[in-house]
Amino acid sequence: MNLSSAEEESAHEVRIPAEIDWQMLDKSKFFVLGAALFSGVSASLYPVVVLKTRQQVAQSQVSCIKTALSIVRHDGIRALYRGFGTSLMGTIPARALYMAALEVTKSKVGTATIRLGFSESAAATIANATAGLSASMASQLVWTPIDVVSQRLMVQGGVKSNPKVPSASDCKYVNGIDAFRKIMKTDGPRGLYRGFGLSIVTYAPSSAIWWASYSVAQRTVWDGVGYYLCKKGDLSNENGVNTYTPGSKTVMAVQGVSAAMAGGMSALITMPFDTVKTRLQVLDGEENGRRGPTIGQTIRNLVKEGGWTSCYRGLGPRWASMSISATTMITTYEFLKRFSTKNQEVLT
Repeated sequence: MNLSSAEEESAHEVRIPAEIDWQMLDKSKFFVLGAALFSGVSASLYPVVVLKTRQQVAQSQVSCIKTALSIVRHDGIRALYRGFGTSLMGTIPARALYMAALEVTKSKVGTATIRLGFSESAAATIANATAGLSASMASQLVWTPIDVVSQRLMVQGGVKSNPKVPSASDCKYVNGIDAFRKIMKTDGPRGLYRGFGLSIVTYAPSSAIWWASYSVAQRTVWDGVGYYLCKKGDLSNENGVNTYTPGSKTVMAVQGVSAAMAGGMSALITMPFDTVKTRLQVLDGEENGRRGPTIGQTIRNLVKEGGWTSCYRGLGPRWASMSISATTMITTYEFLKRFSTKNQEVLT
């Protein structure tokens, strides 16, 4: 499906490269290189995720800077990467599943919507939203257990570094494998999928909103300022019309800005769900006949601690994380797709 967008103004036209479909990709190169690239992205953003998680489980509002300084002062720099090994183990298969589901769904839905008579812009938005939804649901099957374990490790040591931050449990986890065994022993398999429903409610709509917003934002940027972003060297004349074909740097800049806009919107809309999900995942479940808090109890506890604004604790780090992650991810992802095409002429 062609996602090109054009602006016609005074016999000028801006034409961006067509999107690369699933059928055009060299799958082995796509997944191997993708695993390496996104592992690097995850490593660079992981400390922000740790800060967001610590703020969400805190029983009172603590600023991001104070949380970071407290963690480093009491637990050292390494604490900002606590649980990263476990997270990385899950990121690779989860990302692979996400990318495969995303591209296959986008390709099939995009083709189907065009055949149904939708305009190209509407078909692109529908295809992106549907693809984002299905990709997130598929990846959560892998990601939720990894998320539970890594978040337990993230908040471990919270009592020592900040009395207002509860620890994940009374026991200490040596590493991800040790945490996995103890969660299984205490709660069984369902302990690893605690918050799975909320994860779907949080991340599936978030992914759908993000991809749909990204599609709309990208077209808005091109339609609004696309002509001014192009250089004179990009100009050619086709059938009496001055046609601008933007260079790769211009295309990447527009993609990055569009991704940041979409990431910020998605973070704001889904933040309360993410806060409740995180609370559920880091608290213990059944132990000595005592059940962990329900979703309703978790929400009531949050509201009691600081009103409805408590559901937005960690919004700053999450907003920054999702915006930066979205910008980094989409530029990396678009580069990956172009680098992995079977026919390298697509890159030109």
